[in-house]
Amino acid sequence: MTTRRAWMRGLAVGALAVTALAGCGFQLRGTGLRFAFRTLRLQAAADTDVIDSLRAQLQAAGVAVLGASQPASPAVAGVTPMAADVILQVLQDQRERVVVSTTAAGQVRELALRRRFRFVLRTPAGRELIPPTELLQERELSFSETVVLGKEAEEALLFDDMRAAVVRQLLVRLAAVASLN
Repeated sequence: MTTRRAWMRGLAVGALAVTALAGCGFQLRGTGLRFAFRTLRLQAAADTDVIDSLRAQLQAAGVAVLGASQPASPAVAGVTPMAADVILQVLQDQRERVVVSTTAAGQVRELALRRRFRFVLRTPAGRELIPPTELLQERELSFSETVVLGKEAEEALLFDDMRAAVVRQLLVRLAAVASLN
């Protein structure tokens, strides 16, 4: 009898928690962004982690992402492939690691990590919807020769955080395009 009562109490507490979360507006995190375009042609010199993440986020939001030479849809007899609504041209996608300070013995003391991403958004007709824009993320990292492996892992985490921040900023800018006309 007590196990049944404990089970019912747990069920009531769980139902109360779900109701409270629903009432406060809690929602799982997603892009939540709407785009004025349904297809996007991505022109980049190479696939990078930013481009891969951007592609995944756009596809999750329902946007078809095409490569530089990929047709939008397969040609059906008598029907030409649909062109992309917009073209996102990646002008620069660069990771930088710069020594900021050194010790008197010439050993690295502090690094600056940067993620630089430049792009332009155009219509297929060539009209600029977003002029050439640079997104820049920067983090500082103290460095010590005694914990090199730990600092390498920290550096990787910081670059991953910068990648995610650049993708979020880029998605917000793409969603800000109100009209393709």
